[in-house]
Amino acid sequence: VVEPLIDGDRIVYVGEIEEDQKAEFLGKAAGLLFPIDWPEPFGLAAIEAMACGTPVIAWNCGALPEIIDQGVTGFIADTLDGAVAAVPALLQLDRRKVRAVFEKRFSARRMAGDYLAAYAGLIGVPSAAKAS
Repeated sequence: VVEPLIDGDRIVYVGEIEEDQKAEFLGKAAGLLFPIDWPEPFGLAAIEAMACGTPVIAWNCGALPEIIDQGVTGFIADTLDGAVAAVPALLQLDRRKVRAVFEKRFSARRMAGDYLAAYAGLIGVPSAAKAS
């Protein structure tokens, strides 16, 4: 279905992106279309795009509605037509704000701190010890 649409101009097959090429590739993208059809438990690709300031259009499936801030870091779509209709608005999103939301919610420091607090709570470490 997709292969006949690859024209080398508007639609280009890139293949797998190496880790050291990912930031530049995602950073230059107008957006990331993340059309998963299963209950994705996290959505790392969406987070990687947001880290580059790149907004995301994702299906209303799995964790994506919790990751994407509607109209801020991208859009959640229920249908293909909804995803297509969201593209013009996606192109108007503030990429600096997308990056800022990533920093606030998904940076390594933020997530590691949250994990430490959760683990400390599981083993009953007093809250004063959690901060250290």
